[in-house]
Amino acid sequence: MRRVLPAWTATLTWKSACFIVVMCCSLAAVLGVLVHAEVTRQTVAAAREKALAKLHDAAAAYEAGEALPPDSGIDPAGLPPELRALAVSGQRATVVADRLGQPVMWAAAPADGRALATAIEYGQSARTIRGLDNAIIGSSVLAIGGTLLVGAFAVTRVTRRLHQTATVARRITGGDLDARVGDRRTTDPSRHQDEVSTVAGALDTMAGTLQAKLLSEQRFTADVAHELRTPLTGLQAASELLPEGRPTQLVRERVRTMRQLTEDLLEISRLDSGSERVDTDLHQLARLARRVVRASGTDTEVVVVRDAHVETDRRRLERVLGNLVANAHKHGRGPVVVTVDGPVVTVRDHGDGYPEYLLAHGPQRFRSGGKGKGHGLGLTIAVGQAEAIGAGLEFRGAEGGGALAVLRLP
Repeated sequence: MRRVLPAWTATLTWKSACFIVVMCCSLAAVLGVLVHAEVTRQTVAAAREKALAKLHDAAAAYEAGEALPPDSGIDPAGLPPELRALAVSGQRATVVADRLGQPVMWAAAPADGRALATAIEYGQSARTIRGLDNAIIGSSVLAIGGTLLVGAFAVTRVTRRLHQTATVARRITGGDLDARVGDRRTTDPSRHQDEVSTVAGALDTMAGTLQAKLLSEQRFTADVAHELRTPLTGLQAASELLPEGRPTQLVRERVRTMRQLTEDLLEISRLDSGSERVDTDLHQLARLARRVVRASGTDTEVVVVRDAHVETDRRRLERVLGNLVANAHKHGRGPVVVTVDGPVVTVRDHGDGYPEYLLAHGPQRFRSGGKGKGHGLGLTIAVGQAEAIGAGLEFRGAEGGGALAVLRLP
């Protein structure tokens, strides 16, 4: 089973912190090794020179038959065997070894088939190297901690601005076209823009342009609907004066269709502008659903699993349910069933189901999945009115085939 890391490990702050720590540790390790090696080399070299100088004095005293300096002698006790072997073979050599628990620097040279050796104290040099190593480790830890704090502060400032930009983008996606990032770097020409401010400025520009276009489209839709309403009213009145017959019936049907389309466009423009006011009251949901079915004049079955009283706008709720029932009969096949289960109302037909674009993106204006029937505004109005009363409307395929619309009331 693949192990899933916690969500916080995917954040930019965490990744930046890990990168800073790794780079600081690597740099501290490289510098520490270099400093340690160089200081150790110099310390050992100085001790070796001192030991060889003392060995030279001991050799001169040995050749002159004088007393040997302190810590010098022929085959002294504690002399490392490998160093004695080198001296007996005719070589001069030095080595660091322990003597009575203390580090010393031994130097040895040949003397009549034996080893003339001398020793100097090496403990101070070893303590100096250990102190240097501890200082390197301590300073590295402090440097890493300080760099991590400064880096985390700098990265947090960037990520905070990125989170703000993402929050504004989500608000715009949710329909709040007045949302703006408002990064001061984009409005102050004296400050240079970084990548985050560039993205924020582009998002604000996009939101402003989108808002202007949508407002223009909303005004155009409302203006067209208003302009069409007056001549259509006159046309409908004139059609009533025509003599009865098939041509007159066709004219009246077309006028009613155009008038309904005009009213739908006006309703959509009001929903888009947010000018609709909700008038809530307490209503019995099952009774309201039966009333909608009777008003539709269709053969629709109402099933009440569990009745409920909801506080909502009756006119808007009836509009939502009426459009769902009408759509089920127009684009689906019977039987159409309206089910009330508490605050949840479902409308199901047994047709071919909703088209793929609607399931993926929701209803689209003037696009209908019913093979050319209808103008595609019914479900759009249903979604808008559901949002106005705070209800959730979901479209999905029903088990066994057909379309299923689920309305969840608050």
